[in-house]
Amino acid sequence: MGTNTPRFALPNLVASQAHKEITHNEALAIIDSALHAAIVNSASSPPFLVEEDAGKCWLIVAPATGAWSGKEDAIASWTGSGWRFLDPVPGMTVWSVPDSTELRYSAGQWIPPVTIASPTGGAVVDAEARIALNTLLGYLANIGLVAN
Repeated sequence: MGTNTPRFALPNLVASQAHKEITHNEALAIIDSALHAAIVNSASSPPFLVEEDAGKCWLIVAPATGAWSGKEDAIASWTGSGWRFLDPVPGMTVWSVPDSTELRYSAGQWIPPVTIASPTGGAVVDAEARIALNTLLGYLANIGLVAN
């Protein structure tokens, strides 16, 4: 077994390790960021925060600067005294609080939900079908699977 887990690089405990609680707490901090991840915003530089902001996460966008330099596409989590970074893996999702949508990491980038246009046109308007489709699109948008 390596010193870190393969997907999220959580630190593993090793035999005869002193201060196991430090390794364990570091892993918990990363899990806390990854489990049901929600970002408060996207930014390229760290915001000014205080201890009460602990637990808030940001999506780091290019060009990253300062403490975030070289961490593009990662999730930055404020612990109250410093930053923890979570590198995305394919299929990972995060909830974007300002957009009320879910972003998915695929092919090296964060992908927002697709926008599906409401049905229009046609020589004969099927009002019931159009209402059903619009209702379905509304439900999908409410749960973040498609954009409004």
